[in-house]
Amino acid sequence: MDNIDKRNRLEEEPFSYKVSKDNKVFIFWEKKQVKILRGKESEKFLAKIANADTFESQLIMAKITGNFKRGNEKVNKAK
Repeated sequence: MDNIDKRNRLEEEPFSYKVSKDNKVFIFWEKKQVKILRGKESEKFLAKIANADTFESQLIMAKITGNFKRGNEKVNKAK
């Protein structure tokens, strides 16, 4: 498991999630919504995350969101 997080980004806990009343799971990266899980996908996620520690839950969310950052995101600059 040494090669999973080479830059130790998951220790910073960049991922979080929120569950809505209708069991939709909203996954956030640095407080920005990046993925919504519904139905069986959300049930499967909640079952996995229930028994996971902090690092494992960060890893689960990282794997589910996949490669969403491609380097071409616009950065909001305060003027």
